[in-house]
Amino acid sequence: MAASDVTGSPDALGSLAFWGLPAPERDELFAALRRDEPLSRHDPPEDILGLPESSRPHYWAVVRYEDIRAISRDPATFRSGDGVQFGDAPRELLEASQSFLAMDTPRHTKLRGLVSAAFTPRQVARIEDNIRVNARRIVEDAAPTGGGDFVELIAKRLPLVTISDMIGVPEGDRERVVRAADVLVSVADPEFFGDSSPLEMLGQALWTLTEFATALAEHRERNPADDLMSALVHAEVDGERLTHAEIAAFFVLLSVAGNDTTRHTTSHAMRALTLNPEQRALLAADPDARMGAAVEEFVRWATPVLTFRRTTTRAVGLHGEHLAAGERLVLFYHSGNRDERAFERPWEFDISREPNRHLGFGGGGPHYCLGASLARTQLRSIFAELLRLVPDIEAGEPELLRSAFIHGVKRMDVTFTARA
Repeated sequence: MAASDVTGSPDALGSLAFWGLPAPERDELFAALRRDEPLSRHDPPEDILGLPESSRPHYWAVVRYEDIRAISRDPATFRSGDGVQFGDAPRELLEASQSFLAMDTPRHTKLRGLVSAAFTPRQVARIEDNIRVNARRIVEDAAPTGGGDFVELIAKRLPLVTISDMIGVPEGDRERVVRAADVLVSVADPEFFGDSSPLEMLGQALWTLTEFATALAEHRERNPADDLMSALVHAEVDGERLTHAEIAAFFVLLSVAGNDTTRHTTSHAMRALTLNPEQRALLAADPDARMGAAVEEFVRWATPVLTFRRTTTRAVGLHGEHLAAGERLVLFYHSGNRDERAFERPWEFDISREPNRHLGFGGGGPHYCLGASLARTQLRSIFAELLRLVPDIEAGEPELLRSAFIHGVKRMDVTFTARA
């Protein structure tokens, strides 16, 4: 499908070819929908898993900022427990991989409360100290190379080390865990599945992560350490603890959310700083004062998670449409973060943008990103070190992941003056 064919089709949003286009090209369609059809009905998204057609109903596209926020903050009307992915997958696979992301109260409240109980002030302080130390080491290791693939050299490494240190993943298992997490969000891209069955690849990746997490949880029950897995195993709220299956599902969610979202935001932000040298100079002139606002713009600009889904619990009216209970709505976060009604000059990269109440961590409500503060710490730390140690770094054109879920960068070359 040519780019013009993809963007010109009313059901382009569900085609995999559409999600291989650069964001500005995709936004031609989103801008038209935001203007003329803020709630639009579409046929089921393209299927790569071989699911029966009867299990793939139509969906409604939600593309405006305020609608995404309102739906996110009304879980009584728009539930998550029927699934949050744009496309469908077997229920057993979803249950083992999405943890409280795809739950509603009271189960969501209980599980998120137990997980939050493991994030003690001591745990968070230890993690943030380690992030700063690791960011410096990663850029120091890269400095003598003079460049390479930014994803492998820089962007991938800090979230990998952060999540591994947090949870207590041994050094020898870290790459295997990250590779499995990558499969879960990359399976729509032909480079990742090739001649293999995408469903088989998903199942194998999920088994790898679940088996590892269960074994580590059992080990930490007997041999507690100063890590998040030990805290999860022993966390207790009102006499209840997490089961090993619940811990494994949260580990899968953390492996994906903790690794991929920060990695891809780092890459998109590096490219944006290269294309906007005046913004880069502004940040470099006073990084201590400007980094906080810059990080918010990095996340808005990247919008690392592109979509999530909700399901109506009752009949509801929206933009003149009457939706019955059980209707699916897909929230398009990147469109919301480019909504002209919510942001002045939304297609300008502006590190001093204020206010910047973006949707990069969700639209608020009970499913707001649990790891938002850790993501911000990682982004502040890695860019502070990049500006200090390799100030002339330049990023080339990124090679994008074809995905309707993660706004991913597969590869992106960078160059800079090599330093000892």
